[in-house]
Amino acid sequence: MSRKVAVFRKEHFNAAHRLYNPAWDMAKNDAVFGKCNNPNFHGHNYELVVKVVGEPDPETGYVMDLKILSDLIRDEVLEHFDHRNLNLDTPFFKDSNPTAENICIVIYELLRAKIDPKFDLQVRLYETERNFVEYPVNN
Repeated sequence: MSRKVAVFRKEHFNAAHRLYNPAWDMAKNDAVFGKCNNPNFHGHNYELVVKVVGEPDPETGYVMDLKILSDLIRDEVLEHFDHRNLNLDTPFFKDSNPTAENICIVIYELLRAKIDPKFDLQVRLYETERNFVEYPVNN
């Protein structure tokens, strides 16, 4: 039997964004994105849950030191996203819509580059209390 354990770190950040496709006219953008196409942007209070899975280290008992994970999330995610306009203040959405799905993938990629590949990683992002996304999806 596997001795893998999942550890989680929960954080939050506030950010504004606008969902629109510049190749479409305003009518189509409004039809597809509704209020989220507001030219003056709108904001969310995002909740972020990062899951790391691995076997506890025999010397420390940790899968991963959660202080290290907290620092990584602060440096790689919160510093770039918190109190920012995701369309204008970050390079991550220059060529893609800052949907919850795309934000989640970007966060995963930022963290994956810094977390030892021996660990499985999953990111869950709540855009509202009722709407959330996960990446990657483990079927």
